[in-house]
Amino acid sequence: KAATKVREIEKHDYDAMHKDYSESVDALTRAVAVLKKQAHNRPQAALTQLTNLKKMSLIPLEAKNAIDLFLMQDQDFEPVGLEVAAPEAAGYEFKSSGVIDMLEKLQDKFIDERTQLEKEEMNGKHAYDMLMQDLNAQIKQATADRTEKSEAKAKNLQSKADAEGDLKDTSD
Repeated sequence: KAATKVREIEKHDYDAMHKDYSESVDALTRAVAVLKKQAHNRPQAALTQLTNLKKMSLIPLEAKNAIDLFLMQDQDFEPVGLEVAAPEAAGYEFKSSGVIDMLEKLQDKFIDERTQLEKEEMNGKHAYDMLMQDLNAQIKQATADRTEKSEAKAKNLQSKADAEGDLKDTSD
């Protein structure tokens, strides 16, 4: 029972971590695709994929800081004359190759960590299955041994009773 309880906890932890890694890899894939697909100026609204990455729990603080710097790089714009009314300004001019590289490295890292997590889960499940198989075999063997001993004891008691009966018959 204890091994089953531990296995359930391990499985629950694995499922949560695997989900986090998968969501992070998916978000990184989408963000990289958005950045690569548009190598031109685009509105600030198109940067929501990067903003969403900052909310992911597995994204390291350094990567979040790099994303913040990237998002703030073109906010230094100072309006001149009639530009004060500011139509929707470009979110940034395409300068994102460094960010794309960082996101791709982060994506590779998460894929490697998720793969390692999957290997550890498979090994843990295999160890649990082997333990359960061994315990079930021990239970089966102990049950067979108990049955055999009970039968032997019953035979011995029957033999003793027969012998005592024969002894009583011969002594009378």
